[in-house]
Amino acid sequence: MDFRAKTLLRMTHVAALTLVPAVVCTLICFAPSGCAGTGAAWTSTGASELPQPPEPAREFRGVWVATVANIDWPSSKTLDAAAQQREMTEVLDRCVELKLNAVLLQVRPSCDTIYPSALEPWSEFVSGASGRSPGYDPLAEWIARAHERGIELHAWINPFRARHVKAETSLDPRHIAVRRPDLVRSYDGMLWLDPGEPEAREYSLNVVSDLVSRYNIDGVHIDDYFYPYPKTGVPFPDDKPFAAYQASGGTLARDDWRRDNINTFVRELYKRVKDIDPRRMVGISPFGIWRPGSPAGVKGFDAYAGLYADAALWLREGWLDYAAPQLYWAVSAPAQPFEPLLRWWMSQNPTGRHVWPGLYTSRIKASEGWAPAEIESQIAVSRSVGSGGHIHFSMVTLQRSPQDIAKKLQTEVYTQDALVPESPWLAPRPPVRPRLSATGGPDGTLRVRWRTGDQKPVRRWVLSAQHGEKWTTTIVSGTARSAAIATQGPSGPLRAITLRAIASDRSASDAAVLTRTETSATR
Repeated sequence: MDFRAKTLLRMTHVAALTLVPAVVCTLICFAPSGCAGTGAAWTSTGASELPQPPEPAREFRGVWVATVANIDWPSSKTLDAAAQQREMTEVLDRCVELKLNAVLLQVRPSCDTIYPSALEPWSEFVSGASGRSPGYDPLAEWIARAHERGIELHAWINPFRARHVKAETSLDPRHIAVRRPDLVRSYDGMLWLDPGEPEAREYSLNVVSDLVSRYNIDGVHIDDYFYPYPKTGVPFPDDKPFAAYQASGGTLARDDWRRDNINTFVRELYKRVKDIDPRRMVGISPFGIWRPGSPAGVKGFDAYAGLYADAALWLREGWLDYAAPQLYWAVSAPAQPFEPLLRWWMSQNPTGRHVWPGLYTSRIKASEGWAPAEIESQIAVSRSVGSGGHIHFSMVTLQRSPQDIAKKLQTEVYTQDALVPESPWLAPRPPVRPRLSATGGPDGTLRVRWRTGDQKPVRRWVLSAQHGEKWTTTIVSGTARSAAIATQGPSGPLRAITLRAIASDRSASDAAVLTRTETSATR
């Protein structure tokens, strides 16, 4: 069974609602074949004229898919294009099975890319050698296959890392470290663009602008690497740009100057993405502790002083659409308690942006680390405080499923599909109400078909059926165009059907409605 069939069969109550392949039909009535007497007519009506179905769940269920060092995908830098695409399909089908709705795919690991770019060379982690093409466009394939399944694709970039410690091949001549070594620093076994160099910041901003302009991604995502994590006793070598800053009249101390460099970058990145498309999301997953003591009693690494990342400021200023603080500690951790940390991050949010914690799902191991119950507890806490979502690190754990964490998520945690939460500050444009029609068949089902009301892309459909007084709802891929609904369910006869379109900007259309009225039918 291919992914379309799998997707179409995922539903809340299969006995009451069964999706079928799309066919073209414009009839809007139903009468059982070959019978006389009473039948049923199905007519359009206003949504306000009938009891409303329950709203579907809204929860961001994301997963990081790391390309660096072949952590998640591709599993090896030596795989050919066909093998890479098979793995891609396996990852996305697994997301469908688990009812995840967003993939955060690492597309720029170290000033190199997994897509063709005039600005940067191919990554060796996708092709085996820096600058070598894998023979196709992986990012385009990821986007198309994710969207076909109703899954968002956020492009995860590393803005300043220029070479990873696991890289093995020589850098391509087009790599920034070769072309402009004056913008690059060597630190702790890796290469880094220096955020203190205005040209280095501008270079990464141009990469992001190019990416957003050319690809239909749902968002741009940055993780916790700004300045590199400090090595004890080894300062980051930025004497030259700091001296130039002072010579130009700058008065900030070095630590404040470094934070200002990152703040400037984040603010400008948000602006440039929104200038291209205001409905594309910008998300950042900072280290989970802003500063020790925030909230009271928290101890640990100081990201404000060590990475020069003032993520609380970015959230307060609205320079991002979602923050995903990496809360990689247990619920009961005495110095890094999960719930107080999450509540603190949510308290730094006067502009009402999303706060979706990052979960260290990969800490679940067969013989050590966390039990699956820890991740279940963290999701329960996130829901109880109203965070609206979370992100798993990383996909490989959900693929290999140590201690059956994937099964537990599927059967106990994600019992229903969920839509990505709306972002009203992005001024979404809801799609036009879809067109809904129905006709009957001899098998006790009503054949329902629909089409979009306009040209706005539909990412998912929300289809609800009322049997007696009970509603059942399912969320399906935007590629679906029909369903077969039982005319008699456990709660009574089919009385009404509603359908809403969910656009790529996460907004919902008004509902198309069909209601049943009894008629006199003759042969």
